[in-house]
Amino acid sequence: MTPAPNDLRPSPTLDDTDRAILTELAADGRLPNNALAERVGVAPSTCLARTRALRESGAIRGFHAEIDPAALGLPLQALVSVRLSAHERPVVDAFRARSVRLPGVVSVFHVAGAEDYVLHVRAASADALRDFVLDHLAVDPAVQHTQTSLIFEQARGVG
Repeated sequence: MTPAPNDLRPSPTLDDTDRAILTELAADGRLPNNALAERVGVAPSTCLARTRALRESGAIRGFHAEIDPAALGLPLQALVSVRLSAHERPVVDAFRARSVRLPGVVSVFHVAGAEDYVLHVRAASADALRDFVLDHLAVDPAVQHTQTSLIFEQARGVG
């Protein structure tokens, strides 16, 4: 399996203006270019060119709407820690590729420590969360163990 595109791309070299653009967009991804340019102290054309370059380099991965999961009928959130039974690259890569496509999976984190992955999952109910674990993880031959932690509250940090 081939690495994710970001793994092949060198890290972009950022200057103070690039970092200012990223900081402003992290706070408000819907900020119009002219307002963004004013906040970071550059001409709108310069700001637009730099923002495009940041997207092309992978420094900006995308723009997303943050939706209340309950509005989608998925009020229950959990972090499901997964320990794999083997750690050969094909097993790890295949699990990652499968897990990001599972229903309800918001994010997949490959982590260091006792567990190998943490999946951020949304579900309609506790029963649906149990079914997700049983139907998608417990039956996966690559999965040795899972542990589920319910999320009571989520707050976004300034990063």
